[in-house]
Amino acid sequence: MKIAFIGKRRQSPHDIERINRFMSHLEKGGAEILIESRLLSTLREAGAVGADRYKEFTGEDFDADIIAGIGGDGTLLRCASTAACKDIPIIGFNTGHLGFLADESLENASEVTARLFTGDYAIESRSMLEVSVHDDVTPFNRSFNPFALNEVAISRQDTASMISVDTRLDGMQVADYQGDGIIISTPTGSTAYNLSVGGPVIEPDAPAFVISPIAPHALTMRPLVVSHYRTIDLAVSSRSNSYRVSLDGRTMVLPLTAHLTVKRAQVQVRLIHFPGRNFFDTLRTKMLWGVTKR
Repeated sequence: MKIAFIGKRRQSPHDIERINRFMSHLEKGGAEILIESRLLSTLREAGAVGADRYKEFTGEDFDADIIAGIGGDGTLLRCASTAACKDIPIIGFNTGHLGFLADESLENASEVTARLFTGDYAIESRSMLEVSVHDDVTPFNRSFNPFALNEVAISRQDTASMISVDTRLDGMQVADYQGDGIIISTPTGSTAYNLSVGGPVIEPDAPAFVISPIAPHALTMRPLVVSHYRTIDLAVSSRSNSYRVSLDGRTMVLPLTAHLTVKRAQVQVRLIHFPGRNFFDTLRTKMLWGVTKR
C-alpha cells in the first residue's frame, strides 16, 4: 500500500509527534510512505525520526493508493481535485481548527493503521463543480484548476458598487443577481461560505447545488436549490472592468467580457471515513447544530 501525505507547512510539536508515530506504524505494517515536500521540510526541521527515509514529491507528481491530508479543511480542499483526477481516496486528519471535512484523529495511530490495512472504513463520493471560461475578446491566463469541492464564488473587484450576475440554467434565465456577488455551492460546500450568507445545509449525497446571493440588493433574492444536472451560465456586469472568481479559495480576476459556465464535474472526490460517525453527528459536534442552553 502506498500512502501519500499532504500537509500544511506549520504543525505543532504535538502534531509532529503524532504524524511521525502514525507513519512509523504504517511503515512497520509494510506501507510505502510518500510525503509532499512542504510537509517533509517541516518534519526534517523538527528532527522527526525517519523523515529522510520517506520518498518526497511535489505537486501532482505522485501515485498512491490513499492520500492522507494532514491539517484542516483547507489542506483537504487543496488536494481534492488532484485526488479526484487521479481517483485516489482521501482521508483527512485534523491538526487545524474546525476540521469539518478533515475530521479524523491521529491520537490512536495503531487503530487507524489497522483499519486502513484491513479496509475497515467507508468511502463517500462527493460531487464537484467544474468551471469553464469563455472570452473571445480579452486575453487572460487560461491556466487554472477548474474544479471545486466546496464552491465557486463570483464577487466584486476594484469597486465599492454592486455587480450584476446574470444567471441562467440550461439557457433559462433565473435572475440578474445584484449585490456583492453569488456563490454556487456543492452539498459538501453548503456548510462553508454558503452557510455564512444564509444558504441551507444540504446532505452530502443530495443531487443538488445551491445558488446563494452575497449581500443582495433585493430582499426577494434568496438562496435557490437546483438540480446538479443543470448547466449554469453566468455573465457579470459592473462599474469596474473586472470581477473576481474564487474556486475553493483559489482566486483569479477576469475581465467583464469573460463569461462562465459551471456544471457538475465528471470526477468526484472520494472521502474515507471510519465507522461510528455520520454527517449529522459532525454537524452537532463541530457546529453545535441545534444546541440550546436549556
